[in-house]
Amino acid sequence: MEIVISNSSGRPIYEQIVEQVKSQIVQGRLKPGDPLPSMRVLAQDLKISVITTKRAYGELEAEGFIETVAGKGCYVSAADPEVLREGNLRAAEGHIQRAIDVARGAGISKEELHELIDILFDGER
Repeated sequence: MEIVISNSSGRPIYEQIVEQVKSQIVQGRLKPGDPLPSMRVLAQDLKISVITTKRAYGELEAEGFIETVAGKGCYVSAADPEVLREGNLRAAEGHIQRAIDVARGAGISKEELHELIDILFDGER
């Protein structure tokens, strides 16, 4: 599992961990039953607090992406891919809503925002 933390992203570190783990699961890079590093090992690797990794793992477990086996560690859950997709869709909806709120506050039109989404979605920058 590869996690890259950006101090300049403006997003909390635990959210960065959650999103990257989710992405690796949905893309199939992490498969059901794959073990995750312990919270302590991940914290040491990323040079962050164990509390931060605990929060990230807790959120991943609450959303059904991972499961904890007492005394053994955390593993990618065997969740239904459609459930995972729905979770990602909800997350995308939240991000889009925040973008809409920013756009409205800045006087950006719906058409401009839609064009921006099209450009970013297609990978053109």
